[in-house]
Amino acid sequence: MPKSPYHELAPEKWQKTTERLLRVYPLSRDEIVAPILDAWESMFESKIGRHGIRIGRDLFPTPQIMGSYLHELIPLEFAARYPGQWRGDETAGEKDLVYIPDDRFSTEIKTSSHKAKIYANRSYAQESATFKKDKSGYYIAVNFEKFDRTRRTPQEPRIRRIRFGWLDHTDWKAQEKPTGQQASLRPESERLKLLVIYEAA
Repeated sequence: MPKSPYHELAPEKWQKTTERLLRVYPLSRDEIVAPILDAWESMFESKIGRHGIRIGRDLFPTPQIMGSYLHELIPLEFAARYPGQWRGDETAGEKDLVYIPDDRFSTEIKTSSHKAKIYANRSYAQESATFKKDKSGYYIAVNFEKFDRTRRTPQEPRIRRIRFGWLDHTDWKAQEKPTGQQASLRPESERLKLLVIYEAA
């Protein structure tokens, strides 16, 4: 497991560390954002089934389904734009987005229809040694709008925000109830360890 770049750093130094991590990442802000926006738009341009069903016209999936589609499409879009450099995961031990030349830059992807928050399975708040995939490392967090079915003509939802950074298992807080299966980010970690690289106007 790689040593955290925030190891023994005081929180007031976290944001500068996150900015440095973005500078050394193989892609610029724009190169990260573009394939994510294209992956989102592709869901509304594609036709499904023999009758040409269109998302946003004939079909209005739940946020969970939209998030799952987006999660799968983002690595495919990166692979198409940057062939031989990026690909999606192929084994349970790999990050969602694999950087082929150097696995240190492989990245987890989180999507959420919440206006600002992202969530994970409660395992993300636990030590990684017992899991196949290391939960610490680079993250891309995407918040998107959900369909508003109350409109006479539903408006096409947008990507609200894209953030980039590095998270460790200690940044996640599991639900306190034993039956809770979700983990959320500690406010300080979310504020200082994820940089906003895109926000809808």
